[in-house]
Amino acid sequence: MSSVRRRTLKTVTGVSGAVSVYAAAIDPHRSTVASSIEIAKIAEANKFDALFAADLLSFGAQGAIGAQEPLIFLSALSSVTSHVGLIATVSSTFHHPYNLARLFGTLDHVSNGRAAWNIVTSSVGEENYGDEDLPSPEQRYARATEALEVINALYDSWDSGSLTPDGHGGADLDADRVRPIDHAGQYFTVKGPLNIPPLPQRRPVQFQAGQSAGGIELGARFAEVVFTSLSTLEDAVTYTKTVRARATELGRSEGLPLIMSSFHATYGASEEEVRRLVRAEVEAIDLDAGRIRLADMFGGGLELSELPLDKPIPQHLLPEVASVNRRRGRVEIFTKLAASGRTLRELIIASKDTGHWAAAGTPEQLADAIEERYRAGVLDVISLGGLADPRTRDFVTNGLLPELRRRGIVGTDYLGGTFRENLELPPL
Repeated sequence: MSSVRRRTLKTVTGVSGAVSVYAAAIDPHRSTVASSIEIAKIAEANKFDALFAADLLSFGAQGAIGAQEPLIFLSALSSVTSHVGLIATVSSTFHHPYNLARLFGTLDHVSNGRAAWNIVTSSVGEENYGDEDLPSPEQRYARATEALEVINALYDSWDSGSLTPDGHGGADLDADRVRPIDHAGQYFTVKGPLNIPPLPQRRPVQFQAGQSAGGIELGARFAEVVFTSLSTLEDAVTYTKTVRARATELGRSEGLPLIMSSFHATYGASEEEVRRLVRAEVEAIDLDAGRIRLADMFGGGLELSELPLDKPIPQHLLPEVASVNRRRGRVEIFTKLAASGRTLRELIIASKDTGHWAAAGTPEQLADAIEERYRAGVLDVISLGGLADPRTRDFVTNGLLPELRRRGIVGTDYLGGTFRENLELPPL
């Protein structure tokens, strides 16, 4: 891959963390968005490119109650920020595309062009939407494909010049330039057009999360940024080549989709401190809870409670990836790790980062790891967590980011008025 890069590495951080939300929920004097407002302001002051709101649609899934509704949450944050992008994770499986187009279009308007949709097909929550069984990945991705076709057609249903200034502070509407989409497909019938004005970005930026075969196809066809779990450079290179080759076959612009990875970092001021912190993290792992978490990485249903910790999981117990209905990308990651001979204990330790890229080191050493992927052309957007914790925030804002900026990898300011411009995406 080419080492010549014109686009700087873009930075994202998460909001709506469960711990702070739970604490605020029992405090009558504090809003559950208060801690995220603080993070949003810190992120914008440090020129982060975007805030990311995850979602979880079931009670108790993966040890958490769930998540507050991302679109409403980010709408609140839009009023206390001016430049940072707003990425909301919303399921295409449990929402209608006309509603999604209106919701994200409204977020784009109220934020003056900073909205983005992280498209997921969901691996939990079907019990809350009238379904006994979660649809298969193939069905979920087919529905997502049609939903995106509808949504993009709705955003494009207003032609250029449909609204013009009337010279008196108002606007004239040329209704002939606003067209129905007349969509009739397998999952949806939508006449259109969209009934909100053209968006500042024309379309919100489209992120997509999913690394199974269906996820790669959806990302290659539609996504401007794909959110990945790529624990090694080798995995990142393989995935990037695969998704971009397919995007090229589909006629996409060169370099699309952009590759986003979350970075699970352990920071230390010295190598000695890093070793101590890593050792403490491993010693603090609840191995019984870890067995349950690891079973979830294999799609659930794998009984690990009686297996010895210091031996590999017997091969015959590992699931066939194609037979798993939930989180196939994650199942593929951990099946590959297990097949490499890692012990159960080692897999439990790895599951702490749920298959994401993890590293430990000083800010300079972590910058080396990031630069390696960036120069290899397999990292365009990075998610840096931990801004709610004062110690981690200090390492990120006063250590890692300044080092990356010194190397010319991360930019020093926002580049435009919209999120699309700040990501340096090609025009639609």
